[in-house]
Formats: sequence, structure tokens, C-alpha cells
Amino acid sequence: MAERNRGMGRGLAAILSPTGTPGADLPPDLRRVPVELITPNPRQPRRAFDEDSLVALADSLRARGVLQPVLVRPVPGGSYELIAGERRWRAAQLAGLETIPAVVQPHEDAETLELALIENMAREDLNPVEEARACALLVDELGLTREDVGRRVGRSRVAVSNLMRLLDLPDEVLDLLTEGRLSEGHGRALLTAPDHADRRRLARTAVQEGWTVRETEARARAAAAPPEAPHSPKRTVHPDQQAAAERLQDALARALGADVRIAPRREGFTVTLAVGSLDEAEALAERLGALERG
Repeated sequence: MAERNRGMGRGLAAILSPTGTPGADLPPDLRRVPVELITPNPRQPRRAFDEDSLVALADSLRARGVLQPVLVRPVPGGSYELIAGERRWRAAQLAGLETIPAVVQPHEDAETLELALIENMAREDLNPVEEARACALLVDELGLTREDVGRRVGRSRVAVSNLMRLLDLPDEVLDLLTEGRLSEGHGRALLTAPDHADRRRLARTAVQEGWTVRETEARARAAAAPPEAPHSPKRTVHPDQQAAAERLQDALARALGADVRIAPRREGFTVTLAVGSLDEAEALAERLGALERG
């Protein structure tokens, strides 16, 4: 059901490379650290850890040991805070290991958060809600723009904006996305519905009846449409016109770097541009002005 291009960003090796590590003038210290002295990062965006995969990883660690070190920073009192590698740390606990190889390097809070987010977003098993929360943390905690976030995690600004918009969905729908019962595409489609009540209702039915993303989007658009006049004949959009609208929507989104919605009309199309902030609106206006001057 998922339709995303997964595996964005960089892995731990790239983060620790001399050209890719913030504060690289401080050499990392590889050592074995007692598992009990490590605590998870409280701002870690990842919340869901599959128990079966953790048990399988724990069995592997008992047999082969921990091959890839976790990344930690020292904190007052002689303990350590995880920056990246919480899944390995949890599995090491399950395996009953007393120590775990760790790269110990001081990091400021902002650097710690960014490293943890990028490391997690490089994984292939994050759900779209976790990815959306990670992007939101980069924007809200570090003050990055959506373009900055896109460059760091290997996505376009539009893709980052679309991810973050998922957080506008009600909790019940976010739970369905987290559980994998709905995809990121379903979530974006449900945002077209006018309010949370409609979004919850449509989400439940989409799961029960196995709606595709396109069908979910059509139902959400229908919920948002104004009621027809009592004797007004219902107009059916020709499939060719709908397909043309979708092609134009994708092309304009790529060209403008903005969230674009295109709906067929009796003659032509209606184009809607959505921006997340005044800064994004001004940046879009500047790009359009540059195109006109060129």
C-alpha cells in the first residue's frame, strides 16, 4: 500500500565522516559502554519498535555481537545519551549484553537532535507519521526551513511540506498511518476532506473497504464539495480530463516547488496553490517573478 520513495538521508557512517560531522574537530572515541549507563534521547522521533524484529536482532547480537556501534554523548553523572542506534541498544538489552560498542562524542543539543533525526530518517522502516514528526522537529526545534530539511534528508521541499501536513490529521487517522493500515498517500488524500469528523469517517471506511489512494482522494473531494442544487444535473468528469489534471498537477508542483492542486472544470481547470507560511508564499512569489522576468 505504501507508495513512498524510502531510504532518504545518510547513514551513521556518513554522519561520522570528517566531512559530514558537525563539530568534526572533536575526534570520536570508540569504546565499550555499559548498556545500563545509556539512556534514550527524549526527543527521539521514533516511537514504534517492532517486538518481533527486536527479538530477532537480539538473537543475532548474542551469536555475532554488535557489529555497528551506537552513537552517544556523555551527560553529567557518568552516563550517556543516545544520539543514534536505539534499536541496537534495545536489542542489546534483550540479549542480556553488559556492554555495547559506542562512538562517544560531545554534541550540542541542536547537533544531537539533527543527527538523531537524519539517522532515523535514513532507515527504511519508519512510518510516515514518524517521518513527519522528525521533519517538524527539524523545523520547530532547529529553526530550519523546509528547503533546509529537504537538503538534509534528500527530499524536495514539496515532499517535506506534504509530510508535515500529515500532522494536521486527527489522532485516530495518525494511528492508522502508524500501524500501516493506511499509506502516506491516503493521509494526503484525507486532508482534502473539510474537517476532522469527515477525515475520521473516511479513514475508517478506507481501511474497511480497502480503498486505493485515488478512490480515497475522490471521496474526500466529494465530502468537501458544496451541496448541489436540488434539480442541478450532476456533472461527470471525463477520465481524460481527470488524467490531464493529475499530470498538470505533478508538473506544476515540480516546476514551482509548491503544493499544487488542480481540479477539472466545465471549461479548463482550477489551480490551487497551498503554502505553509508567509515566508513560503513570498519565496514562491519571487520564483514566479523571476520566471516572468526571464
